[in-house]
Amino acid sequence: MKRIIFRTAALSLGLLVWAITAPAFALTGAESAAVEKAENYLNAIKTMQARFLQVNPDGSTLEGDLYIARPGKMRLVYDPPTPMLMVADGAFLIYVDTEMNDASHINLSDTPAGLLLKDNLSFSDSDVRLGGVKLGAGMVEITTSMANDTAAGTLTLVFSDAPFELRQWRVVDAQNKEVAVTIFEARRGVKLDSALFRYDARRSGERD
Repeated sequence: MKRIIFRTAALSLGLLVWAITAPAFALTGAESAAVEKAENYLNAIKTMQARFLQVNPDGSTLEGDLYIARPGKMRLVYDPPTPMLMVADGAFLIYVDTEMNDASHINLSDTPAGLLLKDNLSFSDSDVRLGGVKLGAGMVEITTSMANDTAAGTLTLVFSDAPFELRQWRVVDAQNKEVAVTIFEARRGVKLDSALFRYDARRSGERD
């Protein structure tokens, strides 16, 4: 049962099929400024290492280590005893059941992770659609949704306002089930081994 919950959470987090296009509403001046800040912040990230806390739809929580190397690469390593690993290798997002040594692949560009890891990200690109921008209480929230089926799910990026930093992302799927990932102890500009972003079935259970 736990493996089903873990897998469902992973699929909601990373494998929600994604296709986003131009905004369907006009932004205020303050909202436009916040979106520009978010673009500049994300595009300035070349590498990042952090801890994360994931809250699943059933209220259960998981923790682990996050590694990002933009563009295109990410690794989420879940703390034991969770038998789960996610790797973005620049082309695919790979969900790995480390206990069963089983992996599922999906094109990175078809996932919310593909937006986070996109080179030269712009929310005004033809392949990006804004669903909403929320300002207030020292936070900025930017929500995106699928172009042809907004009921299929949303991705919300949450930034602190001062300093302006990514704090959380939330994915809501077609069944209105939400997975929230909060990051903390983040370090940017760190040196990361390129092997972190390659999936090797023989080493899938390793943390580094």
